[in-house]
Amino acid sequence: MSGASIDDDSNKELNEPLLEPKRQPAAGEEISSELEDTLSDTSLSNLRRLQKATAIELRNLFRLAAPAIIVYLLNNVTSMSTQIFCGHLGNLQLAAASLGNDGIQLLAYGVMLGMGSAVETLCGQAYGAHKYEMLGIYLQRSTILLMLTGLPLMATYLFSKQILLLLGESKTVASASALFVYGLIPQIFAYAANFPIQKFLQSQSIVNPSAYISGATLILHIFLTWLVLYVWDWGLLGGALVLSLSWWIIVGAQFGYILCSKKCRRTWSGFSWLAFSGLWDFFKLSLASAVMLCLETWYYQIMVLVAGLLPDPEVALDSLAVCSTILGWVFMISVGFNAAASVRVSNELGAGHPKSASFSVIVVTLSSFIVAVVIGIVVILLRRRLSYAFTGGETIANAVSDLAPLLTVSILLNGIQPVLSGVAVGCGWQSFVAYVNVGCYYVVGIPVGVLLGFKFKLEAQGIWLGLLGGTAMQTLILIWVTFRTNWDKEVEVAQNRLKKWQDKEI
Repeated sequence: MSGASIDDDSNKELNEPLLEPKRQPAAGEEISSELEDTLSDTSLSNLRRLQKATAIELRNLFRLAAPAIIVYLLNNVTSMSTQIFCGHLGNLQLAAASLGNDGIQLLAYGVMLGMGSAVETLCGQAYGAHKYEMLGIYLQRSTILLMLTGLPLMATYLFSKQILLLLGESKTVASASALFVYGLIPQIFAYAANFPIQKFLQSQSIVNPSAYISGATLILHIFLTWLVLYVWDWGLLGGALVLSLSWWIIVGAQFGYILCSKKCRRTWSGFSWLAFSGLWDFFKLSLASAVMLCLETWYYQIMVLVAGLLPDPEVALDSLAVCSTILGWVFMISVGFNAAASVRVSNELGAGHPKSASFSVIVVTLSSFIVAVVIGIVVILLRRRLSYAFTGGETIANAVSDLAPLLTVSILLNGIQPVLSGVAVGCGWQSFVAYVNVGCYYVVGIPVGVLLGFKFKLEAQGIWLGLLGGTAMQTLILIWVTFRTNWDKEVEVAQNRLKKWQDKEI
């Protein structure tokens, strides 16, 4: 049995960080330590103990992962719908919206999402340790830092035309893209508020409300975009402003939930001046989180840019675009498991449950990998038809078919790598993973891809092989580190971290 006493009323709340309970715990019931107790129960046979623990963890996992996947998919569709609407205005508008959304805007998204992961680490561990009063401070502190970070990012948006011209875009496309990007400036600061709020809620296993809010906002967004573009004829700037407004609606609705919900009454006690203390230490953890994510995001973008230098760039870019889009959608599923892994591990470490943390890692990794295997099989079976969902032509279809085996391997790796990155966030290993990403992606992946693509004339396949090599190397390192982890020591590290941060609040 765990060291917690099931007769202690205060310890009966320990379950709440892990589940979103439908009822109040009965007397003597300690739901939060149910998994730890099961794993420590020597009265059960090994098989029975494994079966019971797996059932408990799968229930916890999918209550987190399923809504998180829906949130990320819906948010992605919201941005994509703006591109689709703009595309129906003309080819120039499609190119402008695509460059603005997938180029300039993706920079801000990656930085903000990455920096928000610091909240995921600290709030998850604090909630597991019942340090509820600290969560609201972390939320406010992260929002302040991200809002300040938004100022230099805004400068990137303001000079987007000059940046695109330097990258070789035509003046017409650069001017249209810049107009679209100007309308996305309010979105930067919506990101700055959204991701800390989202991680604050996720750390408490509150994920369903975000899914409902994202779904309702998508419906409203589609209507407003149609109205602005086709009825009022506001053009690219209007479409971008609607997209920014939609993100602010998500922020307002989620924060309204925090203010009104009884589930947040212990973790949100109002605004506090303590949010302005300890900003430097919080910034260092946030920066490491941002670097970890951005190095990965930029890796894929650089490989696509390199493909544009190949002898037959149109076929290479089109085939890579089809495969990377499919991989991107699959990645949304993996990100949902990433969020679940981070919450489960951080909650269990904060609660002092090493066996549960270790077991959670195994279950979430295997679950994500099984989903990836199923998707990979579908890709192989449909490899000659995949491209027709995006564009016609037998040339592109054949190129995509040739890349399909490599795409399948990438999907399998994405069934593991994002999950282990989530484990890293739950443990607070962001700085270590950032160094791993530099070595695997930029020292190995990109040079190997360039060598295979140009020197050995493998073109798009060579570039993807380089990308695959870097990802495989990173995944193997994360597997090795994760499964050699001393979870008792990680519990101690988590509790020391919480004590350090709590001392700064006094």
